[in-house]
Amino acid sequence: MTSNRDGKQTTIGIFYDGNYFLHVSNYYNYFHNRKTRISLSGLHDFIRYKVAQLESKDVSLCQIVDAHYFRGRQSAAEASQKPNQLYYERVFEDILMSVGVTTHYLPLRRFSGTRQEKGIDVWLALETLELNMYKHFNVIALVAADGDYVPLIRKLNSMGTRVMLLSWDFDFTDDDGGRMVTRTSQELLEVASYPLAMHELIENRLNKNDMLINNLFVQNENRKPAPRPVNPEIIAEPQLSTILSVKNGFGFIKYPPNNLFFHYSELIDVDFNDIREGDNVEFSIAVNDKGESIARSIKLMSSASVSNAEDGLS
Repeated sequence: MTSNRDGKQTTIGIFYDGNYFLHVSNYYNYFHNRKTRISLSGLHDFIRYKVAQLESKDVSLCQIVDAHYFRGRQSAAEASQKPNQLYYERVFEDILMSVGVTTHYLPLRRFSGTRQEKGIDVWLALETLELNMYKHFNVIALVAADGDYVPLIRKLNSMGTRVMLLSWDFDFTDDDGGRMVTRTSQELLEVASYPLAMHELIENRLNKNDMLINNLFVQNENRKPAPRPVNPEIIAEPQLSTILSVKNGFGFIKYPPNNLFFHYSELIDVDFNDIREGDNVEFSIAVNDKGESIARSIKLMSSASVSNAEDGLS
């Protein structure tokens, strides 16, 4: 721990691996018993207080002077096919701006039929180093878990900047019984000045009533994803249609004469947050334990594939 009671300000820069942060937020929203997302403002307050504790400073002297968020996103051409795409992106960007976070996006690229991020980690590392050269942060808070960031932290260490690594490890069973495991790079933990295992801090029973920990989450008691149907039986081959509506963890697919319910866990090769009304999808029809028809195994499709199917349904 650095003994540092000289009255000088400790400057903090925050850098987010956006895709990783979204993965963490989704975990707490859909799979953890808290059933809510990570609060950016609450996370920033936590970082300030934790830096003050570790640096032996008054929290008023520990200030976040810069924050940056890096992630891939859809191209304008893809977004134009989804009427609400820009709206939902702007909502999250408004949240980022409200807490002083600058956004950095690269277009998602298609590889083997799926959209993937390329170059985000390199861009994050380069921007972090360049900004640190100009602004000389005392502490950089890095929200990441990938071992690819080890060279970045080593370079920051050589520049005299201390790195606080905020990471989460998950090991849980999803709704289909599959085991999902996320582990932070051990080497990444070893090179960071202040490695914080956030999952342990959150789950520690001694922190159960800690306001700082509780404020890490969006306070919304009524926001809960819909329960997943139990053991639905598929009764029809894959169909084509469009997303009619998207709610909190579930939605409906247009399928006259009735619309079909679907749960977020039935999406294949696409994140629920990337689904929008009007998206073209392929899906199977099943019956749940209540005898209701629902959609399963949902895939995004091209507009050309669905237009022919809708002609047949009208």
